[in-house]
This record gives sequence, C-alpha cells and structure tokens, in this order.
Amino acid sequence: MIYVTRLNNKEFAINPDLIETLEATPDTVITLTNETKYIVKESVGEVIERIAAFRRRCHPEFKGGKPDK
Repeated sequence: MIYVTRLNNKEFAINPDLIETLEATPDTVITLTNETKYIVKESVGEVIERIAAFRRRCHPEFKGGKPDK
C-alpha cells in the first residue's frame, strides 16, 4: 500500500496494483482498474516514486535487468 493525500488533507492508503492510470489535469487523478477515481495532492512523479519504493520494499532482492536462469 502507498499513502496519498486527498485535496482536503486527509491521507489514505491505496493498493498500487489496482492503479490503471495517473493523470495531471493539473490535479493528479488516480484511476483504478474498477474505474474509481481519486484526486490527490501528490504529483504524478511523486506517486510513481512511492509505487517504486513500495515495489523495492516488496522485492528487495531484485536489482533490475533479467532474472538469472
């Protein structure tokens, strides 16, 4: 889960596996795979960085590139 902030300053957690799109409109709109939309204060880049950090925490052994056979 990653934390993001609604425009009313309420923080909530969202499952990044369910994010389908991120748009800057200029507010950041997160659209989930079930078409639910959330407008958040974080920029698209900040959300992407939080997703990457989440993935690194889940798979600390992954260093990039192709996996060994």
